[in-house]
Amino acid sequence: MTNQTTLDPFALWKSMYEKTEANMNEAIHETLQKEAFSEYLGQFQGAYLHYQQLIQNTTDNYLKQINMPNREEISNIASLIINVEEKIECLDQKVEDELLTNPLSSEISKLKVSISKLDKKMNQILKAVGKEQEIDSAPADSSSEQNNQHS
Repeated sequence: MTNQTTLDPFALWKSMYEKTEANMNEAIHETLQKEAFSEYLGQFQGAYLHYQQLIQNTTDNYLKQINMPNREEISNIASLIINVEEKIECLDQKVEDELLTNPLSSEISKLKVSISKLDKKMNQILKAVGKEQEIDSAPADSSSEQNNQHS
């Protein structure tokens, strides 16, 4: 019996890939090392940047005509809103700190205590005045009763 070789499609594909890859790699390296390629790439990049600037200017002019803000204006407004929110939070914190540590709050508490004491004293005075009026009116009532009895 003789050894027969069978056709292996994967081995054939692998060898074809390796040869093609080596040739392509060599061609790409040669092209990239040429100064003409660098000049062409620079020109292409310049043209693309010019095209991009033209599109940006056209878009900005269109947005101005239809009275719409562009990206930069929206970004500025967003940063202003963030700054305002930060300032509000800072003011809110200051107000809370002032309410908690404010000497006026202790003064207000002292005034409440003083008013409470004054209210109690006024009630005592009103009771005392009410008793004096009862005492003053009591003899007058008894003298009028005596006068009624004599008549």
